[in-house]
Amino acid sequence: MNFQQWAFRNWLPHDRRKGKYNQLDPGMIMATLDQLSKRIGERFPESGLFGVSKELADLGREGKKTLHRLEQPIWPLRLLVVGVIISLMSLIIYLIVMLIEDLSTAVDGWSDFLQGAEAAINELIFLAIAIFFLGGLEMRYKRWIALRSLHSLRSLAHVVDMHQLTKDPAIILAAQHLPTQSSPERPMTPYQLTRYLEYCSELLALNSKLAALHVQYLDDPVVLNAVNDLESLAQGLSNKIWQKIMILDLATPNPDPISVPNPTNQ
Repeated sequence: MNFQQWAFRNWLPHDRRKGKYNQLDPGMIMATLDQLSKRIGERFPESGLFGVSKELADLGREGKKTLHRLEQPIWPLRLLVVGVIISLMSLIIYLIVMLIEDLSTAVDGWSDFLQGAEAAINELIFLAIAIFFLGGLEMRYKRWIALRSLHSLRSLAHVVDMHQLTKDPAIILAAQHLPTQSSPERPMTPYQLTRYLEYCSELLALNSKLAALHVQYLDDPVVLNAVNDLESLAQGLSNKIWQKIMILDLATPNPDPISVPNPTNQ
């Protein structure tokens, strides 16, 4: 990484071309998520999935504040870093000047001169390392904020998967099913189960979009890898859900939505 790349990543603002369709809109994602939460609440008001959707909406609203912190420079931290760097540079320059004065008055051959030059070079190397470390302090702080937010989204994706875990279409479609005392209740019709599984898939998709917003506002490879891992997780969980939906579609090509009072936009 050259100095220009380092400065762009850590200090310069991102030059994201403003457009209507070239980037994710947090407001539109939140509107879609709120609408999905309403749809789940209208069809399954007593379900745990409704609570999960509201929790994801709360995370999305909290994430909008996080995205603002990721996009904007942290000026107090920058001023602190600049002040520390200036202090270190002043100290190093003072030590080098004092060393040169000592060498000019007390140099006894090449041995003393080389020792003094080595000490000056070591001070300059220390200064360069300190500047590089302090210059990346803001990025590491933003990375910590982003990873903490992504951890919450990852945990919620697993919670969505737990809610669809016992929704087995094979048992519902079975002609004879003898439940045990520990078997979960399965009161849903095939149509209701299809809608429930589709809601789970939509929640996972919106979870991925909330995660993708982090790399839209923060150019960091560590955060990018975390987002890619979360998207792969959501995709894998969604694939399992759609396998169940396909089983229901093949077994019940014309489901009976009698229990659905208003199937429009559901």
